[in-house]
Amino acid sequence: MINRRHIRVKVMQSVYAMLQSHNDDIIKEEKFVKHSVLKMFDLYVLNIQLLVAVQKLAAKKMALSKNKILATASDLNPNIKFINNKVIRTISESISLEGYVELNKLHNWKENDEYVKIIFEELLQSSLYEKYLADEEHSFKRDKNFVVDFFKEIIAPNEKLAEYYEDNMISWVDDIPFVNTWVVKTLSKQKAAGLFVLGSLYKDKDDEDFVSQLFRKTVLKQAEYELAIAEKTPNWESDRIAEIDMILIKMAITEFLNFPSIPTKVTINEYIEISKDYSTSKSSFFINGVLDKISKEFIANKKIVKIGRGLI
Repeated sequence: MINRRHIRVKVMQSVYAMLQSHNDDIIKEEKFVKHSVLKMFDLYVLNIQLLVAVQKLAAKKMALSKNKILATASDLNPNIKFINNKVIRTISESISLEGYVELNKLHNWKENDEYVKIIFEELLQSSLYEKYLADEEHSFKRDKNFVVDFFKEIIAPNEKLAEYYEDNMISWVDDIPFVNTWVVKTLSKQKAAGLFVLGSLYKDKDDEDFVSQLFRKTVLKQAEYELAIAEKTPNWESDRIAEIDMILIKMAITEFLNFPSIPTKVTINEYIEISKDYSTSKSSFFINGVLDKISKEFIANKKIVKIGRGLI
């Protein structure tokens, strides 16, 4: 499932895009950010589904080899360990996966099967595959370890696959690392006796609402927040502050004032970490200094009121 840090990144990107396009249609832009988050789930499903597509291709090629006129002994008696992999078989039988694929028309690996072939050929040439077939252990645990390594070592780092995803949806470029981690966690948690069931995109309704509220309140209160920022940066003209830094500070202020269950320190730390990936090398220090001053003033003026775990 998506975590709040990635939600913050999605909102940051949408606020930035909105400012760059000078578009003031907040309803349209809010729909876009929510759509962008939803498309992450498509990327997650495609990665899971790719494992099944590769196994099906392996089974198809094995069947063709058996029917060759000059079939060899290995053609007639192939090693079927991969096509019988219990984890991938469980995924292929998942009703929830099949339902999501059909509902959202995610037929990418039928329409673009060259990428399935690329991954399959790379798998065939790998020592990982060779060792797996040679291993005499036949257990769910061994199958799962292989599938996790298959994804981590061959699918996740494949550049051609990454380019294909980027061509499909530009926002997936930033989503790929998070989704890859998500897939590995999903595969690692699969149990021998369990069905494969697609999880939820959001942890709960609060996280789903967090997307809209953070985006909307940040955009609507921009002018007000810029005044607060200007007071704490007297030696800086607003156009000298990196645009991403300004957006991150505004989002943090939104959290200070509108999300009482999120501790102030958590908010500050989250935006410092995001700035390290998306802004300048000095941004984290600048953002930390500005938010520290603003938070202390807001707490003194009782503008920040935290409840529950937000008090910690």
